Amino acid sequence: MADPRGFLKVRERETQPRRPVPVRIKDWKEVYERQNDGALTRQAGRCMDCGVPFCHQGCPLGNLIPEWNDLMWRGNTAGASERLHATNNFPEFTGRLCPAPCESSCVLGINQPAVTIKQIEVEIAEHAFDDDLVTPIMPVRHTDQTVAVVGSGPAGLAAAQQLTRAGHTVAVYERDDKIGGLLRYGIPDFKMEKEVLDRRLAQMSAEGTRFRTNVELGKDISWKQLRGRYDAIVIATGSTVPRDLPIPGRSLEGIHFAMDYLVQSNRVVAGEEVENQIDAKGKHVVILGGGDTGADCIGTAHRQGAASVTTLAIGKQPPSERPAHQPWPMFPTLFEVASAHEEGGERTYLASTVEYIGENGKLTGLKVAETEYTPEGRVPKAGTERVIPADLVFLALGFTGPEKAGLDDSPSVTFDGRGNIARDDDFMTGQPGVFVAGDAGRGQSLIVWAIAEGRAAASKVDEYLQGSTRLPAPVRPTDVSIAPM
Repeated sequence: MADPRGFLKVRERETQPRRPVPVRIKDWKEVYERQNDGALTRQAGRCMDCGVPFCHQGCPLGNLIPEWNDLMWRGNTAGASERLHATNNFPEFTGRLCPAPCESSCVLGINQPAVTIKQIEVEIAEHAFDDDLVTPIMPVRHTDQTVAVVGSGPAGLAAAQQLTRAGHTVAVYERDDKIGGLLRYGIPDFKMEKEVLDRRLAQMSAEGTRFRTNVELGKDISWKQLRGRYDAIVIATGSTVPRDLPIPGRSLEGIHFAMDYLVQSNRVVAGEEVENQIDAKGKHVVILGGGDTGADCIGTAHRQGAASVTTLAIGKQPPSERPAHQPWPMFPTLFEVASAHEEGGERTYLASTVEYIGENGKLTGLKVAETEYTPEGRVPKAGTERVIPADLVFLALGFTGPEKAGLDDSPSVTFDGRGNIARDDDFMTGQPGVFVAGDAGRGQSLIVWAIAEGRAAASKVDEYLQGSTRLPAPVRPTDVSIAPM
């Protein structure tokens, strides 16, 4: 695959150039710039003929990574696009937003920096759009069966596109005013500009997928009405109930869930007016949680002109090198510097939040203490308390499961012990014809898992409706990735 001696001749990773920090924090455009073709060819040429490509295992979609690396090295962008789209409906999304578990399982990564798989993926997708290679794929035949997809995030969109191409009449229901779910309102433009989403939705519309916005299940349409109108339903509402931190002072003004903050910001960037917008300008911002959502808050606060930005994590700082208990090809927990971290702010580990401090009902600070590990778990260490200034606190502590409103009026849709919608090995709930895909059934996970589950659920829906299917099923609900969930 690719250059047989490429990994020997080119040992360095060349990543995409980033716009200078002083420039990019003044706008909302994407941080990363396009990579020149020379660097792209060199990096694709580093892909080894490794015999057993463990990157396939690392990717829930089973992307044919060595094949499209080889085609890009040879300059065959059309062929690379075809192989990439064979397993991934939205490589322009994953190439920007996925944490790339494939790279952690790259064979070259055992003793060299891994192949820049994610970067090559997004460049293949962008070349495909540049060359008008992304065109509607029309179904060979139309069935007389209908499918409703509830939720328009990556899982719902993937399921809808697959089922439309299989010939079914598919309608996607979204409670917001625009399609995209968290892709539109949860992801800041500096990570993915919304034109990237809109051009893919245009392809789906041309293929025949129908979109129904401003329709909320249980409010604008009942479960009984939806079930009576469609032959099958795919629930892809995501895991959107945020995890709270109900310590003393929680009722103070200035404490918000991270996603509430990001949604408002995205709407304003899109040109909408938001009443009483949460604005970080001139304020001391503290973010609880060190994941991707927290990093999105960092970048957003900097662009709004925050006086300071501090991230607090209750646990230890991850190592910079792969730890012994997470050997290759596992997805290791490492200390990473995202583009938002480059833009400023302080990151503090082993910090337990003890109390929200305020005056006259408004937040003024946080009382924090050093985290101590005990047999009972992580606890604040006595005598280490201190107060840090805080005008705004954003809770980026993850999500506990899907919202039950609209679903709990169906006796056959039940929830498991983790709060997710219960389903069997065919992605089906207790009610025949009702399926679950993505975070709503899996729990909070990665975008690549959402797309993989959307594709797999679509194949089971097609088999349920037609008796057989030709749609691929990359994963099962019980599959466990070498990447963390």
